[in-house]
Amino acid sequence: MGREKGHLCLLSKQREGDKTASGCGNCAFGRWPGVQLSTDMEPHSIRLLAVVLVLGLCALAGAKKPSACQCSRMNPQNRKNCGFPGITSEQCFAAGCCFDSRVPGVPWCFTPLPQQGPEECVMEVSDRRDCGYPGISPEECAVRNCCFSDTIPQVPWCFFPRPVQDCHY
Repeated sequence: MGREKGHLCLLSKQREGDKTASGCGNCAFGRWPGVQLSTDMEPHSIRLLAVVLVLGLCALAGAKKPSACQCSRMNPQNRKNCGFPGITSEQCFAAGCCFDSRVPGVPWCFTPLPQQGPEECVMEVSDRRDCGYPGISPEECAVRNCCFSDTIPQVPWCFFPRPVQDCHY
């Protein structure tokens, strides 16, 4: 009931012989939010669901709080949402995201800047100030006591570091 071979139906109401877009027979509404799962799931479906849930929890537990520079050096207008309405700073940091509620109209829980080596080198690409020349090697850049990242084309790859004293949560 509510299940055909290889398909799992979400149940709400059932009508005899109904076919839905999901391909499940006897499901009146198919896959819709807020509808309960059938309780007669096949054993391999239950195992698969358990594995997915465990992996998801492991991913959340393994999240690391981003550094202060990864958070505070992000331009508020460039923030990409990383949470949900009403998320707390603790929940946000636990998910490996940044939290800053001081700027209205932008996400408060947001994806951090990527870690680009030492903290002095964490900054938005637009904040990079050239410390070298086109084609400079990482070694020559290091001799100049500058940061090097060649992952983004057409921006300075060798750039001046910024002091970490301006970083905050």
